[in-house]
Amino acid sequence: MSEFQPVAACGLTPQPEAAAYDRRWLVTNDAGQWLDRERFPKLAEITVQLRMGYLVLKAPGMLRMDIPLDVIEDDDSVRHRIALGGQELDVVDEGQLAAAWLSNFIGIPCRLLKVHPDMGEVRWPDRQA
Repeated sequence: MSEFQPVAACGLTPQPEAAAYDRRWLVTNDAGQWLDRERFPKLAEITVQLRMGYLVLKAPGMLRMDIPLDVIEDDDSVRHRIALGGQELDVVDEGQLAAAWLSNFIGIPCRLLKVHPDMGEVRWPDRQA
């Protein structure tokens, strides 16, 4: 059975429907740099599931966080470009609530970014992370 990682560097899920969302979100610091498990091992403690149209994040000591799967904000103020492994990604910021949840759990200011659907395939620097 395959496992998928909707949020890069976070927990895996065996849900077949997660294949379409494999590594479509990432956690960055407030400067837009991707956080990986090597430098931030707490990311591996975040479990990820898909449930009723939502990306559901859970972590020890935290209430769960539900993020709509397929909503892309058309407000350009939440759309950004970030560098990742020699490529530039078009991403959408998932908002202040998700940022506060991640920041509280990880212990530094963080953002949850979704790779824009028009972006296509992302070349991740480290497939393990």
